[in-house]
Amino acid sequence: MAAPKIFVLGNVNGQLQSAFSKLTTLHSKNNFAFAIVAGNLFAPEDDDAVTDLLAGKITIPVTTYFTVGTHALPQQIVEKIVNEESEICPNLHYLNKRSITKTSEGVRIATLGGILDPEIVAGQSKEQHLPFHTADDAKALRGANSTDILLTTMWPTSIWKASSTAAHFDRASIVTSDAIADLAATLKPRYHFCPSPDAFIYEREPFFHPPKDASSDPEVTRFISLAPFGNAQKAKAMYAFSLTSSPGPLPQGSTVSPFLARNGISKKRPNIEDEGFSRFANGHDDHRSNRRRKGNRGQRLPPPGPDQCFFCLASQNAENHMVCSIGDDTYLATAKGPLTTSTTFSEYGIDCSCHMIIVPQEHVPSISRTASGQETADRTFAEMSRFKEALQAAVSKKSNHKLGSVFWEINRAANIHAHWQFMPVPADLIQKGLVEAAFKVEAENLKLPGLIVKDFGTSEEVPGDYVRIWIWHEEDGEAEGDGGKLVSQCLLMRFDENVRFDLQYPRKVMAKLLGLEKRTIWQECTQTAEEETQDTTKFRELFQEWDFTLIG
Repeated sequence: MAAPKIFVLGNVNGQLQSAFSKLTTLHSKNNFAFAIVAGNLFAPEDDDAVTDLLAGKITIPVTTYFTVGTHALPQQIVEKIVNEESEICPNLHYLNKRSITKTSEGVRIATLGGILDPEIVAGQSKEQHLPFHTADDAKALRGANSTDILLTTMWPTSIWKASSTAAHFDRASIVTSDAIADLAATLKPRYHFCPSPDAFIYEREPFFHPPKDASSDPEVTRFISLAPFGNAQKAKAMYAFSLTSSPGPLPQGSTVSPFLARNGISKKRPNIEDEGFSRFANGHDDHRSNRRRKGNRGQRLPPPGPDQCFFCLASQNAENHMVCSIGDDTYLATAKGPLTTSTTFSEYGIDCSCHMIIVPQEHVPSISRTASGQETADRTFAEMSRFKEALQAAVSKKSNHKLGSVFWEINRAANIHAHWQFMPVPADLIQKGLVEAAFKVEAENLKLPGLIVKDFGTSEEVPGDYVRIWIWHEEDGEAEGDGGKLVSQCLLMRFDENVRFDLQYPRKVMAKLLGLEKRTIWQECTQTAEEETQDTTKFRELFQEWDFTLIG
């Protein structure tokens, strides 16, 4: 059986003749299985368009479903609904405000129309045509367990979390709902449609949910909010797609579900749970904290394999426009959601963020002989160290030795893909001992184990989990522009499963040192693909002289 083609419209707001004329034209070319109106089909009051519709003067070419939106339905339509006439006129069907519908094509549609009425604290709304619902209406729908399409009037809370899609609207103007977020997290729809309150479309990157078990593939949701039909700005108000029987592999650019914390994964650490699958981000998904929680029966994400890992260059999800240099065993890339910006170090002659990551090409959780064997581990460590030294030299020379650097590595058995992070830092902060002090003070604030001064390489395996911080700067030479004494220090903190380690610990320290506390959460610092590409290009130009992969 062929995948059904489905057509979706945003708010029509009573423009029935023009909307269905457009649908007629498109249906003649595409042969849609059915259509859906997301939002308000009618204007608030009875008008000539409603009369013409009920009189058969407006033709609807294909089965079309709608529900109540943000305002009341016209009285003539309400009368039909109250009389339990689900077919308003030929090919036009009301889905009820709260409903689960299975179409003749086998497509399941879950519907929750209207806006949340905060005055009703318990119970389900009775009338199926009024433009409001209760939290219990949403809760009742969660019993459906799954759906192909979720149709709601309100947006789910946190839908833009972990997204790098440009939002051409004021987030504060969007009324969102925790109940809708919980519903979406439970049903895991293939598609979730909402109406946009103004003339814009928001199509978020696809996101995947925790699989039901270790043998199941992640379920993927696409959230799309359509602009009103016929808007003057000509923002996209129509959407057509084919609903295949199987979701297939994860779409390129997918993120983890923005509702992960609402799905029993982590209620207390919302800035951490989606780190692990975000390419070039600043941490890993923390599985062990879930195992420590007594009574937590929430589903957990299994680590992705190389075909889905955002750090693997061959992955379908790779964002290779952020890669700056590729060696034999490792590569260098700009960080997603960088702490620093293109202006942070401009006074030192650096016009890019310079927040970098060094990543093994092999899909390993740590750079150790246990993970990849002695020869590979030693070779990988050596090349990562070579990138580290090249980065140090580049920022020192470009800044006339006014900048030093900080690297950090979080080594855990639960990691998904090992990597090191790099960031410049004013050398005077290092010389005054402020960098070391900042890491020690923040460790105390977070109730983490103490730091010791200790360096080690692959010749000395360190058991267990740890965070390692390298602090480096080059003192001024006697002649202007010359380098001087190299000063470096390595701090080490070991921890085990009894320690609730904050994966953002190094970033928090650097944010405070650089006066960038407002940029501590990387998801709030994401850039567009164009901005990421520009940042990468500027860094390549800066780094070219020290890029050993270009030699020969």
